Amino acid sequence: MSFLEEIDDEARHAGLVRAVALADTPPIFDWLVTTFSFQGISDRVARSYIHKHGTASWSAIAASEKNTPSCPKLRSYWHFEGCRYDKTSFTCAEPDHIDACALPRPRLRNGRLNQTAYSLFLFVRDLAEGDLVGWIDGRLDSAKGATRAELEAARQDALIGPLRNVYGVSDKILMMTLSTLLIGVREHRPLWLETGTAMIAVDTLVHNFLHRSGILQDCGSSHVYGAACYGPGGCAEIIRTVAGRIDTRTLNPAFPQRFARFVQNAIWRLCSLDGLNVCNGNKIDDRQACQIGYCHLYQRCSRIPLNARKLT
Repeated sequence: MSFLEEIDDEARHAGLVRAVALADTPPIFDWLVTTFSFQGISDRVARSYIHKHGTASWSAIAASEKNTPSCPKLRSYWHFEGCRYDKTSFTCAEPDHIDACALPRPRLRNGRLNQTAYSLFLFVRDLAEGDLVGWIDGRLDSAKGATRAELEAARQDALIGPLRNVYGVSDKILMMTLSTLLIGVREHRPLWLETGTAMIAVDTLVHNFLHRSGILQDCGSSHVYGAACYGPGGCAEIIRTVAGRIDTRTLNPAFPQRFARFVQNAIWRLCSLDGLNVCNGNKIDDRQACQIGYCHLYQRCSRIPLNARKLT
């Protein structure tokens, strides 16, 4: 399937199109929490665990909150900081309340995911007033920028900025999930489409490709993986610049003209074990230059060893 078809299939399967059209928060929340569960582990293992044990849901958490939890951490989104629930040791920051606490009840893979589910629930309830669709609309409408690039950045920051404080979610996972949501419901929200297609999720595969290929060096932007990937001249900015020079409609007429998320995803597919499985640490000894001669980019690639020197 094409990249768009994959997104559309996921959006339909999760009921996101209908949920957004009706401004129905629970299905969107349930999908977000499930997607966040794929962090830090292979998709296959995460799916298997969810299939066996289930995941957290808006309805279950909302029902537990109606009984006014005794734990002071669950009073509001702002009180929740420092919960520190640990599944293995069954401990938290408020041990006197843990036996009656509903937070550990979802059988999630680890305690961090339980904290993420409740943190997101409290965020949507207290900051978005239970209306996630309305909150996204309002945040995007309020974003301002003198140029297209500034407007795209302002819209992304309007969403990512507040959600960055939800426990246990990184910029990468926020970019990936929000991009899928915003693109998948484009029929009802053209502004969501513009924002979603501009979102770029930089993981280690994408960063390492830009290093090995010499692109970071040629752009004068050598850096270690992390926050710098989203900073000035970082991986995201480089990909965004390249995307501005590619009319992706020549690849698929259904694509928008400028599709930065697709360009980033194409890099990821080249590297990913679930994609073409070419440019990654399993295939390349990063103490020396890449020797994969069958790679279509071999003749044009700088093949810089990833561990040749320590970056600053």
